[in-house]
Amino acid sequence: MLFGKRSREPEIKFEPDKQYAIIRSSICTGEKVAGFKNKEDGHFTEVMLIRSYEDELRFKEMYKLETIKTEY
Repeated sequence: MLFGKRSREPEIKFEPDKQYAIIRSSICTGEKVAGFKNKEDGHFTEVMLIRSYEDELRFKEMYKLETIKTEY
């Protein structure tokens, strides 16, 4: 495993037919949060704070994602 104990089964389920993965990035503070946005109503479900590139890689690995859009 790439990240040891921290790489476990995700607690929040990802439904690709109803959601897409995004990273929300604040223009003001630069804070980044990874999660899923509902395709129908735009509701965002926060999964984890992104503090480094390694956090982004861990998020991608947990949910088997190749790319993630960033929204500001």
